[in-house]
Amino acid sequence: MGNTEIVITGMGATTPLGGTVAELWEGMLALRSGVRTLTDLGFDATLPVHIAGRLAVEPEHAMPPVEARRLDRSQQAAVVAAREAWADAGAPEVDGDRLAVVIGTGIGGVQTLLAQDDVLEAAGSRRVSPRTVPMLMANAAAAQLSIEFGARAAAMSPASACASGAEAIVHAARLIECDEADIVIAGGAEAAITPLTIAGFAQIGALSKDEGDPQAASRPFDVNRTGFVLGEGAGVVILERADHARARGARTRAALSGYGITADAFHITGTDPAGVGQIKAIRKALRKADVAPADVQHVNAHATATSVGDVSEALAVREALGDHAAVTAPKGALGHLVGAAGAVEAIITALTIESGVIPATRNLDHLDPEIDLDVVVGAPRETRVQAAISNSFGFGGHNVSLLLTRV
Repeated sequence: MGNTEIVITGMGATTPLGGTVAELWEGMLALRSGVRTLTDLGFDATLPVHIAGRLAVEPEHAMPPVEARRLDRSQQAAVVAAREAWADAGAPEVDGDRLAVVIGTGIGGVQTLLAQDDVLEAAGSRRVSPRTVPMLMANAAAAQLSIEFGARAAAMSPASACASGAEAIVHAARLIECDEADIVIAGGAEAAITPLTIAGFAQIGALSKDEGDPQAASRPFDVNRTGFVLGEGAGVVILERADHARARGARTRAALSGYGITADAFHITGTDPAGVGQIKAIRKALRKADVAPADVQHVNAHATATSVGDVSEALAVREALGDHAAVTAPKGALGHLVGAAGAVEAIITALTIESGVIPATRNLDHLDPEIDLDVVVGAPRETRVQAAISNSFGFGGHNVSLLLTRV
């Protein structure tokens, strides 16, 4: 079972660059930014940060109003991405007992929680919506998709901060490897752009407080980086056994050949500056895939544009792989999608492998001398990519590395 070949047959995403995978990819290649000011959205002007990567397309517009009202914004995004991924996979016919869902989130239905707390304070408990708990609970997106697609094998919801989406893909692969499912709908969703979350992230010094051009605020690997920009979105992939995909004539986008999960056991928000856990995660992915470091041509970096985090990841990549792989950092264009980041960036990695084009890193004007890597800047780079690593790391010391290969 450990040698089960797993492939991606469908992908869906809604992000600050667009409401579909095609729009996400076009935006990445065009070096566009999805970061905007929050001033016109009614956010308190006294907040220390006034920018974020809001969704380019409102997810509620992609579904009937009654359905939208019953879902938190994060769940709406997950549903939109999952429907696109399912259609992209050819809407496979599968026994519900062999279909599973794994959707990660870092924060969950925080917009519902805060809105209903306002209702409680203003109008009393009898005015609180009976949908409050189903809309705020972290497992709601997975549960909703399980119901919609009739997935009875499992409905799981990893909550591992910014590594949640990538970790969901790992759990999905394990369900297939253990022969508990033939197909898994997997990914991550987040919609946590609220005054409270912005204030909280700002208080620990994680967010960029850049007052200049909002589209230039997220600067991964740049010597003048000032912190990450909070974003929102969802990314979903359809994973299945390769033989199952072949039997139904499905198009395969890439293979998930390896993965590694570790924990730093170091600090609740800080990154181990030596990148020890990250190195181990990458090496686990290499071992599982039986791929040598020299055979990895590309790294999709977690790179959030924090001072310590970017350097520790660069050290980890160099130690685990060497300095030959071409690196890109999508958060320069997207901002940080938290629980959705790993899934969306896995999709970007799969598209890189499929197309032979590595997107450039936006806003990287002056590479930090401590980042001793081949970071793609200026324009996309055309090159054949046979194997690529996609990294995701989260508060709490969660480390996930996915190794995707060409099929």
